[in-house]
Amino acid sequence: MYSYTGRILRIDLSTSKISEENLNEKDAEKFIGGKGLGAHLLFDNIDPRVDPLSPENSLILCTGPLTGSLAPTSGRWCIVTKSPLTSLFLDSQIGGYFGAEIKKSGYDVIIVKGKADDPVYIAIQDDNVEIRDAVHLWGRNTTATEESLKDEGRVLSIGVAGENLVKYACINTDLFVHKGRGGNAGRGGAGAVMGSKNLKAIVIKGTQKIEFAHEEKFRKAVKKAQKIINENSFIPLRRKYGTPVWINPVNENQLLPTYNFLRGYFEKADNISGETMHDTIVVKNKTCFNCPISCGKWTRFDFNGKTYEFEGPEYESIALLGSNCGNETLEGVAYLSYLCDEYGLDTISAGNVVGFAVEAAQKKIIDQDIGFNDPVKQGELLRKIAYREGIGNDLAEGVNHFSEKRGGKDFAMQSKGMEFPGYDPRGAFGMALAYATSDRGACHQRVWTVRAEIEGNLQPRYSIKGRAEFVKENQDERACCFSLVLCDFAPFDVGMFVELLNTATGFEYTKETYMRTGERIWNLTKMFNVKNGITRKDETMPERIMKENLEKDEAHIGEERFEKMLDEYYELRGWDANGIPTKEKLKELNLVIT
Repeated sequence: MYSYTGRILRIDLSTSKISEENLNEKDAEKFIGGKGLGAHLLFDNIDPRVDPLSPENSLILCTGPLTGSLAPTSGRWCIVTKSPLTSLFLDSQIGGYFGAEIKKSGYDVIIVKGKADDPVYIAIQDDNVEIRDAVHLWGRNTTATEESLKDEGRVLSIGVAGENLVKYACINTDLFVHKGRGGNAGRGGAGAVMGSKNLKAIVIKGTQKIEFAHEEKFRKAVKKAQKIINENSFIPLRRKYGTPVWINPVNENQLLPTYNFLRGYFEKADNISGETMHDTIVVKNKTCFNCPISCGKWTRFDFNGKTYEFEGPEYESIALLGSNCGNETLEGVAYLSYLCDEYGLDTISAGNVVGFAVEAAQKKIIDQDIGFNDPVKQGELLRKIAYREGIGNDLAEGVNHFSEKRGGKDFAMQSKGMEFPGYDPRGAFGMALAYATSDRGACHQRVWTVRAEIEGNLQPRYSIKGRAEFVKENQDERACCFSLVLCDFAPFDVGMFVELLNTATGFEYTKETYMRTGERIWNLTKMFNVKNGITRKDETMPERIMKENLEKDEAHIGEERFEKMLDEYYELRGWDANGIPTKEKLKELNLVIT
């Protein structure tokens, strides 16, 4: 097999058994790798109805055929598991260098199951794989863990939030100590799955090379891809300001989450914008493996009498921990994002939870002395969540579970259990459909309609026209991109992705079969969720989004328009009116699911 290693590593922490098996070449061609192959392996390795925090759940580290290759942005890979936050399918895409080391160690996939009796970490150096004692690491934050293990290779680890099974705990890679950019498996609580297995970290170092089917043609395709990046007009802005470049435009277009999604415009947005960040706290750029975009930012800032350094904050962190929590200073927002990285918390869910908690306190649902624009007290709440202390124990379950237990369901901003990202769907109606139909709960990465609705071909803006088709096509395309695995910031069309894939692997994809593969992957993850009871009733929006306006009267979706979008989407997908793939559709996609 070209551009694959052809090997899967299996580790059972309950028995300490370590084994290898060959990657099925037909599976690789059918599902590509990354998200697609991971979804296939998840279906094969667990009962979809399994408790996500039980030893029976699998944690699957999955690269793609382009991970670690010459292709631009090929540092990407993903973790696939069943989410403890949503009890649904979860894939979490990660950058940095760890994925390239998996491939260099001779593996396409690492599957971890079971539960160790005591805390452990896994050490991998090429063919040498060991399960080692990690009792001395348990209870440490991200920096301390990485510092202890950095000499053994690239480090993937959880913080105390993962140890304490916070439902939106993330997994971090090389955030603080290694050169180059780190990464997070941020959404959906993969860190809690890792913690449930008493697995503190994985360290990896490899020396093996990747072979390509048509190396000369692949190198030409790589040069072509590089040229596309170099000539793209938006890349210089992304390189200069990183993802926070979007704060001001999103705010000006009135869809920046503000005060727990009560508004879409934040008066102090420029204080926390990418431009202000660049001019005040950015020290240098950080770059993922083989990435010419270099959008990561290493920052240094003072807050409350202390100096901090870390990588970030990103747009999503600023939107959710900043405007959504009413925080008006960049230093306060950066401090909260830093805490999330140290504790191992998803900044998106954390910002939602804090914003929700402030509103819940204002409405006397909870008895807490906390308000908007108070990063010190908000930071203390994050600590309580990470350690599950007091009110933090319930908030560690996420806004959906908390609101079902304690109240506030109408302003719990989530879909299928996952908290909203940094775009209010009342300002971009396509995002309502994107959030509701995402296979892992509310997500902006499966499809991002914002730019197309603000300045592109999805016009008029406050309309549902064309949204269903746009969402469906982009979900299929992203499913393939996340299977290659390349970065969704790479400005490539389907033809470029196909050329890179074919010349690297020797496969013979066309644009049509590539998109059909994306559709196959999307239907596969949908069926995993159907096995967990997901139907149309779950693919919806909170009451605030359905019934309340943003600042403009036009910024109102309403149930009738939303349901019309959903009807059109299901019809385009070939699903029934309840949102379930038909037997005919599954057969058409060559999916056999019992």
